[in-house]
Amino acid sequence: MAYRIDDEQCTACGACEPVCPVECITEKSDSKRVINEDECIDCGSCADVCPVECISEV
Repeated sequence: MAYRIDDEQCTACGACEPVCPVECITEKSDSKRVINEDECIDCGSCADVCPVECISEV
């Protein structure tokens, strides 16, 4: 399993990106973040820090 960011709920705060141990979260052109599901190790660190709870397991 991997995690996914709900693009409609994401506020582009960036809190998730620095906590990812495998650096699979990147910034898109609209400043929102996206998770590379092929690289995600399912640790849940990003979901734990998301202030709007827009990150969930796929």
